[in-house]
Amino acid sequence: MSFEGLFDAGGAATGALAQIRARSETTKIAEIDAEDFFNFAEQRPSVKIDDGVRSIDWPSTSVWACKTDGPRDLVVMSGIEPHLRWQSFADQIVDVVRRSGAELAITVGAMVSMVPHTRTFGVTGSAADPALADRLGLDRPSYQGPTGVVGVINERLDAKGLAVMSLRVDVPHYVPAAPNPKAAQALLRRIQQTTGVPTGYEALDGEAQDWVRRVDGAVASDPDSQSYVERLEKQVDSNPEMLPSGDDLAAELEAFLRDRSADGESPDSSTPESHASENDEDDGSQDSGGESA
Repeated sequence: MSFEGLFDAGGAATGALAQIRARSETTKIAEIDAEDFFNFAEQRPSVKIDDGVRSIDWPSTSVWACKTDGPRDLVVMSGIEPHLRWQSFADQIVDVVRRSGAELAITVGAMVSMVPHTRTFGVTGSAADPALADRLGLDRPSYQGPTGVVGVINERLDAKGLAVMSLRVDVPHYVPAAPNPKAAQALLRRIQQTTGVPTGYEALDGEAQDWVRRVDGAVASDPDSQSYVERLEKQVDSNPEMLPSGDDLAAELEAFLRDRSADGESPDSSTPESHASENDEDDGSQDSGGESA
């Protein structure tokens, strides 16, 4: 899942999931109604006219079932970080994850960082579950301070006993604008390495190379910028990081999921219906009747 906003620098996270949808057999299965979660004076709906028919396009969070080429399929959720009622929004995300039968939830994001555009963009992974973090060599969450809706969702999923990990790609702070295909590709590569699910990250090779060339041209036209990027390159080159192989990561994830199943661990066993009654609120998601992967 990804959300436009604080945790989506360069549109890398939402761009990565759009790439997964574009190359998959995809069915839209649900949508979270925006009415309760947005201040429309800040995130305005747009008017469109199609064949003479005028309609309003409202901001929303949509859910797709994506059939992949690998042994596992994906449920992909993408939208805009809401303005209001984050706890209720997170509860609805938990409900979607529960209904889909997903064994693992992955939040993906992008944050500006001191990384040069000429080097590989690092992807940081974290998980609150010690077993999952140890299996995949992930960090435990350590950040303290103001957070976005992704942080709230991660906490809520973990509290409900659902396996969840977070992946965040570094984006050069001096090129924060979207789109950033190189950062999206880095996220897709790490998702594939970690889960073994094909993401088609290779298809972004051309766009990522074109992006680097365009930034190269802009930097070369300004001696101060060129000097600054060279300093960043030296810093990064002096601190290389080694990651386990993709096969090793995928194997460890499979082992973790098998262990959870063998131990009889399961997420919060309450049904979606009982969950809704506990909150005395409508579910807020509109299931289209499709069958999630």
